[in-house]
Amino acid sequence: MNFVPESQRERIKCYRVLHDDGRTIYSSRFKEVRKELALKMYSNMVTLQIMDTIFYEAQRQGRISFYLTSNGEEAINVASAAALSADDIVLPQYREPGVLLWRGFTLQEFANQLFGNKMDYGKGRQMPIHYGSNRLNYFTVSSPIATQLPQAVGAAYSLKMEKKDACAITYISDGGTSEGDFHAALNFAAVTEAPVVFFCRINGWAISTPTTEQFRSDGVVTRGQAYGIRSIRVDGNDTLAVYSAVHAAREIAITEGRPILIEAMTYRVGHHSTSDDSTKYRPADEIEHWRTSRDPISRYRKWVQGNGWWCDAEETELRNNVRQELLQAIQVAERIPKHGLTELFTDVYDQVPSNLREQQRSLLDSIQKHPSDYPTDVPV
Repeated sequence: MNFVPESQRERIKCYRVLHDDGRTIYSSRFKEVRKELALKMYSNMVTLQIMDTIFYEAQRQGRISFYLTSNGEEAINVASAAALSADDIVLPQYREPGVLLWRGFTLQEFANQLFGNKMDYGKGRQMPIHYGSNRLNYFTVSSPIATQLPQAVGAAYSLKMEKKDACAITYISDGGTSEGDFHAALNFAAVTEAPVVFFCRINGWAISTPTTEQFRSDGVVTRGQAYGIRSIRVDGNDTLAVYSAVHAAREIAITEGRPILIEAMTYRVGHHSTSDDSTKYRPADEIEHWRTSRDPISRYRKWVQGNGWWCDAEETELRNNVRQELLQAIQVAERIPKHGLTELFTDVYDQVPSNLREQQRSLLDSIQKHPSDYPTDVPV
């Protein structure tokens, strides 16, 4: 009589391509990245970093109500996006704006969503950072954790039925793996053999809950095996490793018609959001170590510069240009009018039902009676 042990004797190894100093690891195989692609990836990573800094500051100035950064996770965002095709369907969590940036979402479009103006595709109904783009095959961010995972399996299965040369990819963090939807989605995908890539960011913290209190297993990668899904653990701060792993995962998902689980090891350098102060539950020197010594942008830049493809003058020019474009986008977004309050009641029913019409009348009556309690920049 033998019981299966609760864990393997050895931890599953982590796939890496780059040393921390930017040199490639001698024995590591990876997908070749040519100069043009390498520079585009680097430019997008820098842009994402600056975008986070400026929009975070805008929230602190009271110009937008909420923001959430991807600091320390730029490689995961951009490298995974670069390995996909435009036909692949993306179902994000909320810390993947770099995927949308790579696909062509402009800085002005980001600003419009954050300010909820008339150019915002969500008509100002969503919280800031809840981006979405039908044009770019990027499903709108949804706050409830992990609900996008079963949906991604369904989307992937539809691609398989239609014999499309495409897959679905969905993102989740370590906290989301404790949700029932995570387990339902993995089993659903394995049984239906759906071409979906589950990309799990292990960034250390689910708001204030550390991974040590999230699971007892050897991370999340072992859960893929438990459900019969091929899986890999990758260094999420290694741009080339992330790109190579997602590129291979996409190929397997489409050609073999099967799901893949990628566990990307990283660290959330920023606070969970502008509503959080992470220094209350984790040491400042831990944050500083990851911000400086393990920064994915610096690591990748060393590799790019080592190839002779980048210099300090180009770095300065890029950062100045992005900063100016972002500041301009914010000024434009602030001047664009908001949607009217009546948009709260549209786009759900073909014919607005009586209960919603009554709610609309009640809202308008309340505004007339108490005009000072409502924002003056939102037309009635």
